[in-house]
Amino acid sequence: MQLLFQVLLNGILQGGLYALMALGLALVWGVLNIVNLAHGAFIMLGGYVVWVLYTRTGIDPFALLPIAALALAALGYAVQRGVLNLVIRGPMFNTLLITFGLEVVLTYLAQIVFSADYRTINPRYAGQSVTLAGATLPLVNVAAFALALALTLAMWLFLLRTRIGRRIRATAQNLVAARLYGVEPRHLYALTFAIGAALAGVAGGLFGMVSQLNPYIGATLTAKCFAIAIIGGLDSPLGVIAGGLVLGIIEAFASLWLGSTFVEVVSFGLLVLVLIVRPTGLLGRTA
Repeated sequence: MQLLFQVLLNGILQGGLYALMALGLALVWGVLNIVNLAHGAFIMLGGYVVWVLYTRTGIDPFALLPIAALALAALGYAVQRGVLNLVIRGPMFNTLLITFGLEVVLTYLAQIVFSADYRTINPRYAGQSVTLAGATLPLVNVAAFALALALTLAMWLFLLRTRIGRRIRATAQNLVAARLYGVEPRHLYALTFAIGAALAGVAGGLFGMVSQLNPYIGATLTAKCFAIAIIGGLDSPLGVIAGGLVLGIIEAFASLWLGSTFVEVVSFGLLVLVLIVRPTGLLGRTA
């Protein structure tokens, strides 16, 4: 029982980080109707931004997360306003091709700059742990989970309570009506994409603290975020939290019982099952 409890907690911690990773993709998908295939590359770049700043300055990596968010937000705003906005009214296939091409370019550039070696962000307290009911949890993982959950809930409140958040939701529900109320869609679309990229940047920094960075992790992370967005639904960040926690827990037990080789098989098998049984996701509308 103690082993199962340990695995459950590990899955919950991983799931919280998964939720933050997927939140930006789900936001862009729900508002712009764009499946951003470069989202995982944005996460990867956010991780490298924090890694470079930490190795050169020694500043605590959690304090560097806002810089990663700002850097990725600027990149996301430029990409949407300068490239994606030109084809946003065209077939979805066009945006898929563009974001896929962007993912390839970013991966290639990261490989040139950082090489294919694995990098890890190791703060001074990386080896410390906390104990909960007999289970030992790495302190960095707990802190990353708490921050990821706080940011996800903050995004939910932002969409519900702020003027910009209400405009984003209104645009996602009915663009014509939103325009009649004075919403300027081009700027709002770029701002939404920038927020999604900023969340990816923070998620990348946290991912670099609990795992290893490599230029080629983007495609795998995009696939996981895609699965979480569908499992949880696109209507609310709460659905993304649920999807991330479900995926994290299932992956943890799959790794225990089946081995790490079958983790990806189980993850995407769950995606297929949800699409068959409940295509609206756990808490959302049809993807």
